[in-house]
Amino acid sequence: MEKETLKRALIAGSFSVLIIGSLSYLTYGYEYGLFLVASFGSSMVLMLGYPETPFARGRNVFTGHLLTSLAGTICHGLLIVQFDIPIYIVIPLAVGLGIFLMIACNVTHPPAGGNPIIVLVGGYSFEFIITPIITGCLLIIIQAFIINNYILKRKYKI
Repeated sequence: MEKETLKRALIAGSFSVLIIGSLSYLTYGYEYGLFLVASFGSSMVLMLGYPETPFARGRNVFTGHLLTSLAGTICHGLLIVQFDIPIYIVIPLAVGLGIFLMIACNVTHPPAGGNPIIVLVGGYSFEFIITPIITGCLLIIIQAFIINNYILKRKYKI
């Protein structure tokens, strides 16, 4: 293994512990609400391991997670609740809609592609958009910005 690859892996892994740890602490250490979603773990790979990629930009992270979660909640409310369409049909439609929205808006963030599945399997409502998506995204973006730009002295774009 190359020394530079090992260094990148160690940095990404270590600071991911810090960021996901803070969200986990807020979620389970207090009664503030839910701040953590599984796809944030994948976001850490890009934001801390490959911060120079367009997919890791703060606007892509925030808007990608927001759009795909909205796709999931809209499909849940409309297709499952209103029209009683089976979830196994709605899941691929919601994922496709989320991917379409990210690409059409030029805010692709691959880890966010799993959010419609999380929303539909969990049966979440629009409250899921506020917490964990909006609040959690803001917290991970702020922390990634500080870590990348001030601690690691590398450029991370919001």
